[in-house]
Amino acid sequence: MSSLPQSVQRLIDHFAKLPGIGPKSASRIVLHLLNTKRQNVLNFAADLNEIRTLTRFCKICFNLSEEEVCRICNDPKRNEQTIIVVEDVLDLLAFERVGEYSGKYHVLGGAISPLRGIGPEDLNILPLHRRVKDLKHKVELIIATNPNLEGEATAMYIKNELSKLPLISISRIARGLPSGAELDYADRSTLLGALNGRTTM
Repeated sequence: MSSLPQSVQRLIDHFAKLPGIGPKSASRIVLHLLNTKRQNVLNFAADLNEIRTLTRFCKICFNLSEEEVCRICNDPKRNEQTIIVVEDVLDLLAFERVGEYSGKYHVLGGAISPLRGIGPEDLNILPLHRRVKDLKHKVELIIATNPNLEGEATAMYIKNELSKLPLISISRIARGLPSGAELDYADRSTLLGALNGRTTM
């Protein structure tokens, strides 16, 4: 049984469930909060509540947004002729950090994984098909799923489903990323090289 008050232990348990945070890190975070000004903790709690009530997925690309359409899709300066297809929002943020890409995105919400019971119907692939099938201008879809088995399977599925559409070309980011790596951990130069070295699928 923990020697800590139950309220403290419960909060530690909550933080310990977050990715990349173990029990020791969770304990440090909670103890830090206990030594922080009360108003800062209240602001933190309010922000945690708002993230669930104010945040939604963009109805076009499925990026995170507080509006129906995210800032990237709403930006008239973004190039309409390229769409990077990524697994999750962290991958989108990784490409935004590169600072060299000015096109649009489409967030799949994961990758095809039969072992985990995730099929194409569980991802935002059908919305991608709807998004590009009636376009009046040429569009390059840059498939930027992770370079692992699930990512490759997802890339091939998208290619097979969408490559016959008119005005659509499909490419795959280059192999500058090590097999099994995840995009959101890649550094700027690696991502930029993978993007610039993309190949037609």
